[in-house]
Amino acid sequence: AAAGVLGNARAWLATLAIDLTKLLIERMKKKVAVLVDDVFQAIGLNEAALYVKALLGLIEYPPRSIDAIVAVVATSEGVTRREIGRHRWAHLTPMWNMPRDGFRQLYDKLPGEKPPFEKVWRAAGGNPNLLAELYKARWDADSVVKELLREKRIKAFVNSLSDAERELLRRALDDPDALFTREGIPLMDKLVDMNLIVDTLPERDPWFWAGEPPPEKDLGLGIGKDVAWQTPLHREAVRRALEGS
Repeated sequence: AAAGVLGNARAWLATLAIDLTKLLIERMKKKVAVLVDDVFQAIGLNEAALYVKALLGLIEYPPRSIDAIVAVVATSEGVTRREIGRHRWAHLTPMWNMPRDGFRQLYDKLPGEKPPFEKVWRAAGGNPNLLAELYKARWDADSVVKELLREKRIKAFVNSLSDAERELLRRALDDPDALFTREGIPLMDKLVDMNLIVDTLPERDPWFWAGEPPPEKDLGLGIGKDVAWQTPLHREAVRRALEGS
């Protein structure tokens, strides 16, 4: 019951963003920016496209004259991205982990004793949320991996795979592009839906990216040309699940 109430509250807040934007425009605000992050679990997959379309309607047909309005809706859910991306009015731009220099600046601001930056970079791969998790865990990467295993139910997922799929997953630990094949794409889609990998990375031309593009390929960080692990620790969690299966 509590989870249902929380879900309803999140859905209400997501809808409130649209209502508040309308109100700001009606109150003579001439420039408005709307930033929405990961609301689709709250409002439901069936409503995802309608929600984005409603924001698009505010841009195309605001309730009164306005100088500028921009709406940015972010999601880390592969299934939501596919649902929205199939519409011709959608424009999807990938935004992934932080580049090395920016991540170093964030790392430098954390107080207290820290492991060497290179060790943290090789664990988090530029992911600011994982950096926060490592900091809260007092830099105990093992506990963070165990939490990933628990939260994402990775062991149960691995145990549900066929022998062929487990073998393919083992190959993807060394090179994630092994998933970008005819036989690998169904497994790749499952991993995307679990937020374990990033799929179909576009060209590294800055035009295709919000922020600095990732390297062309860095297998040490789990980055392939077309597919990448979310972070090295996500890859490590899958490795442990495979070893225990």
